[in-house]
Amino acid sequence: MKKIEAVIKPFKLDEVKDALSEAGIEGMTVLEVKGFGRQKGHTEIYRGSEYTVDFLPKVKIEVVLPDDMVDKATTAIIKAAKTGKVGDGKIFVSTIDHAIRIRTEEEGDKAI
Repeated sequence: MKKIEAVIKPFKLDEVKDALSEAGIEGMTVLEVKGFGRQKGHTEIYRGSEYTVDFLPKVKIEVVLPDDMVDKATTAIIKAAKTGKVGDGKIFVSTIDHAIRIRTEEEGDKAI
């Protein structure tokens, strides 16, 4: 099993959710996060005062999948989230050793 963590622009969430659904991925966890990479934030003016916004709002999507679904999922995320501009986000894939569904006590791939 693999865990995909994708950090994307907030306005792309619905497109990514729909793309994953079309790819056959049913469940996901979505978190509102803040961060920065090469974008490094920006300056804004509020009530006449200039200030720097270091951490930009992002959305983090977490999905746990069988190994054979990873390429399909990452391709769907890239196609849906890409704008071609700085700040489109990142995808991280890591290994999950064990999963258990609490309600039924199913384990492994059956739990996801």
